[in-house]
Amino acid sequence: MIQMFFRALRSVATAFLLPCVALFAWPASAQAQVVALGASQTYGKGVERSQAYPAQLESMLRGKGYSVRVENAGINGDTTGGMLGRLASAVPNGTKVVILQPGGNDMRKGTGADRGANISAIAQRLNARGIKVIMLENGNFRGLPLQSDGQHLTPEGYRAIAQRMLPQVTGAIAR
Repeated sequence: MIQMFFRALRSVATAFLLPCVALFAWPASAQAQVVALGASQTYGKGVERSQAYPAQLESMLRGKGYSVRVENAGINGDTTGGMLGRLASAVPNGTKVVILQPGGNDMRKGTGADRGANISAIAQRLNARGIKVIMLENGNFRGLPLQSDGQHLTPEGYRAIAQRMLPQVTGAIAR
């Protein structure tokens, strides 16, 4: 009698849980995953998270009909060594594209000599996982509107960066 009860309970649980798991798993697998990995210009220092370039890029991509999530993995003050060290946790399995913004903190923090090797190691690890890498170097920020600190972009500046990245990201997702 007890065995019959547990069999029935297991059948009901299985019948209920499988559709629930499928329902919650489907959207994640249907989306292209993009990770913006970088320092303060990726994080969006001084602006709301919704105004940082990763959030604006996601909005632009969705506006073009892409089912995509752009994860903001920017950390204020991060160096390329820090990015390399957190690469496995910042870039989950299923990621299709990483926008790498190495920033200028290596020079400010005295680790500038390691910058090139760290960027190369990040790109190699991501490529080995089948992840496309799009570089976003500091030169891309020149001439854009800055906050009063003279270093970080305004919401309009971050929007301009998102617009510049849009064709590269759509091309990488489409391949």
